[in-house]
Amino acid sequence: MIEIYCTIEFKNACRIYNSACTTTTRCCLLHSVPRTSLIQSNQRVALPSVDVRGRIMRSGEADREMEMGSVVVEKVGGRSSVTSCFSRYPLKFVIPKKVGSSKTDAVWVYALNYGGGIVSGDNISCKFSVGDTCTMVLTTQGSTKARVGSNALLAIIPDPVTCFSTARYCQKQVFCVLPDSNLVMVDWITSGRHESGEKWDFDLYRSSNNIFLEDGQPLFLDTMLLDKEKIGCVQEHMHNYQVIAMIVLLGPKVQYVQNRVQDHVKEVMSEQLQHPSAAWSHQRDKADHFITKPSFIASCSAFGPKRIGLLVRVAAETTESVYKFLRHQLAPLEPMIGVPPYR
Repeated sequence: MIEIYCTIEFKNACRIYNSACTTTTRCCLLHSVPRTSLIQSNQRVALPSVDVRGRIMRSGEADREMEMGSVVVEKVGGRSSVTSCFSRYPLKFVIPKKVGSSKTDAVWVYALNYGGGIVSGDNISCKFSVGDTCTMVLTTQGSTKARVGSNALLAIIPDPVTCFSTARYCQKQVFCVLPDSNLVMVDWITSGRHESGEKWDFDLYRSSNNIFLEDGQPLFLDTMLLDKEKIGCVQEHMHNYQVIAMIVLLGPKVQYVQNRVQDHVKEVMSEQLQHPSAAWSHQRDKADHFITKPSFIASCSAFGPKRIGLLVRVAAETTESVYKFLRHQLAPLEPMIGVPPYR
């Protein structure tokens, strides 16, 4: 079974357009932080949770009470089916009856926000449960806790997060997996609203992604952080890269995709380094020297026992180049989820 809990907190405006190898990146590339409520004081006080009848609830009951949405996917008649669905303001789930071929056994869940995005003060908590051998596709990004069942596939394939100027955003995704669990997770961010002159102008972005085995042993721990208060002007550190992405591929069902991505990245990067071309960009540094670099960079690294997982990192100057990369590399998922991702 897969169980997902999502919690998102924001301060100021941020929009999500439609989620043992241990790495911690503390640079101006990635970082997501909670959206705190608009309180004048910086202090946060923990108070006991009380239900509508005035009864103090235990912690588990309080967590359930705070949920903004819940979806349960189980096998019904041999097919992955939604057996329970709940959402409340400002969250809404859209679950189409059919995505792609009728032969595909997958449930697609679109998590939407009223008003088209997440605004100051929003605090969103969600829970998703996906039974063994089921397939679920989630097309939004946020703080998540998931348990991935035997032979189950969870694909989190959102559009990138785009934070407005001075925004503060935090998300955390935690997955508990079995040896034969399967996970595809895309986590990416753009530099901001270019049409408004905003490039890496948010205050804080933090994104944590952790994967644990069922016995609690860490398999993959990663935090990507962008904090204006600690590093100063983020844009100066980005060297004109406008998009940062991370892709995690785990499990036997996506082994072919792992091999495909590794071969492609090796080929592309080797070609760029051996034969620099117009695909490289040129800019001046502070010392008035020209810096030449690829407009698209990607790297791969395996993790876990028997290299069962693959981590892919991407930095690019355009959002479209990352969309193109994702469309091409994740296309083999189509038979499992119904349609090619990012089509």
